[in-house]
Order: sequence, then C-alpha cells, then structure tokens
Amino acid sequence: MKKIILMAIAIVTCGMASNAQHQTEIQIDSLKKNHQIAFIGDGNTPHPDSVRAILDKFYIDQFRHLQDPRAPYFMFMSKDSKFAMGIGGVVRMRGWYDWNGVIPYNGFIPQAISVPSNDIARRKITTTPAGTALYFRVIGNNHRLGDYQLYIETNFDGYNQVGMKLKKAYATVNDWTIGYANSTFGDPAAFPMLIDAQGPQAEVQTTAVLVRWMHSFNKNWTVAASVETPQSQVGYNNITTSKVDDWFPNIATFGQFGWGTNNHVRLSGILRVLPYHDMINGSNEREIGWGVQLSSIFRPTNSLTLYATGNIGRGYGSLTGDLIMSNYDLLNNPNTPGEMYAPESFAWYGAVQYNFRPNLYATATFGQERLLPKYNVSGDTYKYGLYSAFNIFWDITPRFEVAAEVNFGKRANFDGQSNWARRACLMAQFSF
Repeated sequence: MKKIILMAIAIVTCGMASNAQHQTEIQIDSLKKNHQIAFIGDGNTPHPDSVRAILDKFYIDQFRHLQDPRAPYFMFMSKDSKFAMGIGGVVRMRGWYDWNGVIPYNGFIPQAISVPSNDIARRKITTTPAGTALYFRVIGNNHRLGDYQLYIETNFDGYNQVGMKLKKAYATVNDWTIGYANSTFGDPAAFPMLIDAQGPQAEVQTTAVLVRWMHSFNKNWTVAASVETPQSQVGYNNITTSKVDDWFPNIATFGQFGWGTNNHVRLSGILRVLPYHDMINGSNEREIGWGVQLSSIFRPTNSLTLYATGNIGRGYGSLTGDLIMSNYDLLNNPNTPGEMYAPESFAWYGAVQYNFRPNLYATATFGQERLLPKYNVSGDTYKYGLYSAFNIFWDITPRFEVAAEVNFGKRANFDGQSNWARRACLMAQFSF
C-alpha cells in the first residue's frame, strides 16, 4: 500500500513539470505522410489541411494501445473531407526461448510459473503469428449525427493461435460509444511498449460490450462513464457455494487531465456486483467489488517517456494481470461455510522509454501484483508476482519494425515457496 501511495505522489509531481515535445510525434508525422489516398465523389480534390485534419482522427484515441495496428496505408476519402475509410492491419511474428522455468502461454504471466520448479519443463522455444490483425475503420461527419466512427478489429490469436478472433467492434457518435471495446477502467495509452502480449500486472486489458459517454471540456480535461457487461470469476467450490449468473453491469468512470503531446494523468474507478449461491442456506447472495486506478504517461524531455499505473480494490482481480488467470473475485470464507467475500489486492508498474533516435528506442518495465485475502488460504495459493521487461525497438521504415526483449518474473505462494522464470523474445512486424 505504501508503494501505491508513493507512486501516486510521483505521478502527480511529474504532472507539474513543464511541457515538452516528444519524438513519438515525429514518428506519427512520418506515418501521416505514408498514406495512399483515393478520393471519391464529385468536386475538386480537398485542400491538404482538410486531408490532414481527417487523418489526425485516425491517430487520436483515448483507448489506443501502442501494440494496436497503425493507421492504414490505403484509404478512401470523400472530396468534401467528410468521410474516410481505411482497411489495414499488421503481420506480427514473435518467437521466444524460456529457460530455468517455462510459461506455457504467449504472454509472460508470473502466476503461471511452476512452484516448486518443474525439471521436466525447464526450457522451451516457441514461435507464433498470434497478434497478427486486420481492421476496418470509418470516420465521418453527418449533418444529423455529427462526428461518427465505426471500428472492427480481428486478431489471429484464437483457436490454435491462428484462428480469427474478434477483438473490438464498436460505433462512436459524438460523445457516445456502444459496442465491444476497451473498458473505461483501463488506460491503454499509459501502457509501455512491449513484445510480450500480456504486459505488467497492473495493466487492465479487459474488453466488454459497453455503452460509454466521454466528453472533453477543453484541451486539458476529459471525463467518461460507462455501463459494461460483467464477466466475474468467482472461486466457488460446488460444496458450500456455487456460481450465479451475473445480473448487474459493471459501472466504470474516469477523470483525466492532459497537456502537451499525449501527456496525461487519469483517475479511474469501477464498481461491480459479484453474485454467488450459498448452498448451506439455499440463498443467492452478493458482494460488492470495486477498484481505483491512477495512471499516467509523461514526457519530461524530447527523448524520455515515463509510464506509471497503480490500482487497488476488492473483487476486481479478473480485470488485472496475474489474477485474471484464476477465480479470485470472490473467495470462500473458511470460518463460515456458504459465505464468500471479495479479497483485497493491488498492482502497480513503472516504465521508462528512451529514444536514441525517433525510430530507435528502448524500454525498461517493472511491476508487481499481490493478493491480500482476509482469511487463511491454502499454502499453494498465489501470493504475489514480480514482472520485468527490457527491450529495444527499431522502426526500419514507418511500417516495418523489429524488436528484441528479455523478461524476468517471479511467483511466490503463501507457504513461502517461490520460483523465477526467464524469457528472451524477438519480433518482426509489418503494418499496412
């Protein structure tokens, strides 16, 4: 808890520093110049300023992750500059070598580390095209609807890591978004750049069908609120407790102060109703879960970017990092059969990125997640995990990128046993 408070103070202190341009803006500008546009409709070709204005909208997204596909190379645009459509994607190939501990997933997940060490699974080499994606985006303006956007993204990380899987599908009209999109509780813009598909433990990657209202009062302040389809993970035992279907939506919100080029501090919150069935008394019960998160991305100099996120709460484990892997939203009370409770947990990470050149940069990331049950649990229960990543990325062209990364992680259990795992990764990707 002290670490969370200290990190929050550090984030706010950073927010008081002076504004600075960042070399990421140079990268985005190079991408904006790297489009082939086919103009449709009647009239003359629009002015370059109008073309640039609608291109800017492809890069402005509060919920854009650095691993998301870049704006499409081929685009259609109306000559009145009120409509643009692009079909694009990314071909991403990753390979890695695990040693002194194998994690059987594409993501480097400390909770999945074998404790104690498993001599049979000590080394493994793997490659995958998972993360390869296709997407379709429409941006426009209508005299009745105002500004609108349609977005569909599919990833090839479904069945056997090559099956097509829907990742996002939503529509935005002015301040309203409806569809399958990133949770309002998350802050993808504050995620560091990684090869690892999982990321540090405090990273909230939850996607849900939602209805969201988001409004910017001026160039600095943005607020949002949403109702989201719940996906609780309850640790029932089918002896004294059992599962009940979710019946109340998650309520998520955030307030954000931003400045300069993509610098911001965001405070987010989520409220959950977590139902279960008490088999001893034959009654349906529920507990209240909640989470609070403080996140930031800050660029103090032209070459330096800082990322930080910390969250804490009760019964929100299925939204974050390691705890997604198990049913930790509700645990059984060993002292009162039939009763469940929402355990407390917290997670945090910090990362620093340094740009040697606009197209050559390195990132170092470190994070932790910890489960804080109210009552005694079995000794082999996950207690905490440590996560670290060190990488270097090189954009050979605005659309072709290669990278290398090393991951270190640790899992510790409540009985005091722990184990480490290590991974070395390579990646090559091409966006179109």
